[in-house]
This record gives sequence, C-alpha cells and structure tokens, in this order.
Amino acid sequence: MTVAHRPWTDAENDLIVADYFAMLIADLAGRPYNKKEHNRQLQNRVHRSPGSIEYKHRNISAVLKGLGESWISGYRPAFNFQMSLVRAVVRWLHRNSEDLARAPFRRPTGVEDRAVLPIGPPPTLSNEPPPDELQKMLEIAHKFDVAKKEERNRILGRAGEERALFHERATLMEAGRRDLAKRVKWVADEEGDGAGYDIASFSPEGRNRLIEVKTTNGWERTPFHITRNELTVADQRATEWCLLRLWNFSREPRAFELRPPLKAHVLLIATSFEASFH
Repeated sequence: MTVAHRPWTDAENDLIVADYFAMLIADLAGRPYNKKEHNRQLQNRVHRSPGSIEYKHRNISAVLKGLGESWISGYRPAFNFQMSLVRAVVRWLHRNSEDLARAPFRRPTGVEDRAVLPIGPPPTLSNEPPPDELQKMLEIAHKFDVAKKEERNRILGRAGEERALFHERATLMEAGRRDLAKRVKWVADEEGDGAGYDIASFSPEGRNRLIEVKTTNGWERTPFHITRNELTVADQRATEWCLLRLWNFSREPRAFELRPPLKAHVLLIATSFEASFH
C-alpha cells in the first residue's frame, strides 16, 4: 500500500489537527498565516502529498462543523472522513478547550457589537432543503455530546447573552423607544440562571419579551442544551418567551428566534433525570 493510500495514523492525525488549529486561531484573531507554508512543513512530518494534506484539512473543517465549532472558511468541509480523525480533533479540544474559548476573534469590517443582529428564519422554516450531510453531522454531535459542551462553555454563553442585550437595546432605539431600551435587563447576569430566560426586554409596542439565549460558534443546526425550567417558563409564558439562537458567533454572528411550542421546531431528547428517594 502506497503512502498516499494508507490510512492516516493517530500520530499523523494529531499532527495535522494541531497544525489546523494553529491556523484557525490565527484566522479568528485576524493574524496573517501562510497555508502553503503550513502544508509544506507538514509534508516533511507526515510524508503525504500536498493534495492529501489539503483534503485532510477540509475533512477537519467538516468534523469541526459537526462538533459545533468554528472552522477555516478557506477549507471547505469535505465529509468523507474517518472516525479516527474525529477522535483526534476531540483530543485536541479536550487538551486546549480553554485556550480556544479565550482566543481573540475578529469582527467583519463595519460590524459593531452593539448593532442590531441580522435575524433570519429558523432552519425548520427555511425554504432551503436540509443539507445532505445533516445526518452525519448530527451523529457526531450526539456521540460527543455537543449540546452539553455548549452548555458548559460559560465564556461563549456569557458573550452571547451580552450581544443579545445590545441587540435588544439597539432594536428599541431604532424604533424610537429609548424609554424601553433603558429598561432592558440582563436577568441572568443580575439574578442568576434560575428565571428560565436570560434577557427581559420589550417589543416596540411595549409587550414583554423574555429571551433565552443559546450561542454557538458552529452552524445554525448545532444542537443545544435546554433545561426543564426553561421549557416550563416557555410553556407558562408562551406569548412572551422566545429562544434566540446565535450562531457563527466567532465570525459574523447571525441569529434566529424559536417560539413555543419548541417541539414544533426541534426534537427534545431527555438526557438526564433527577433522582430522589422514596
């Protein structure tokens, strides 16, 4: 079997994954890097062709998409990867997740953090058909519990809530409701997570908006975690409550809203139960 056709070893996968993340962190921070030079240096370490390395980088982009992470846009995801590559990416994330979470990221030119967010339709209401790779992406997400990982990422979650706060204020200011904009409250920051929503805001007409924010650096179909309390508040205050899903957050944040009943949009899977003694 030639080098070009033999399977990549775990050691080789670890090398190319580390190289990819070095480029990704530079990319997110807006620092220059040279893909061709990275490729050239890897050739001497894994003894693979430039084309093989390039394609493996595209495979890593696909894995990161399934895991709900950012990826390098210049490496278009290629989805015919082996599970050994997924494990290599997960190994890197386990060792370096805090560094990645704290990595600086750039905003596209002209985009202000305090501006109104672009709100689009949920994936379930989009006119576009589900992507061909959806099932494979969801299998990776469930296998490696992406939703729980997202829930544990406090840095990302807090940044998303703050961005939603600015969005609500900017929306009301644009509608001429400065009075309401001053009353928008970051409930999760001031009172903790027990309310069942993160932001207390208003519509321009003065109706209550109770906003639960879920943030991901990944694509719009990345699974997320939701608590029983949040679901209860969504049911009890269905006309006021909404879930604001922020995605592509580290690049150019985009968003959509889901309104109760959530079962009309997402499949709710019970992942844990509270056990009490008889």
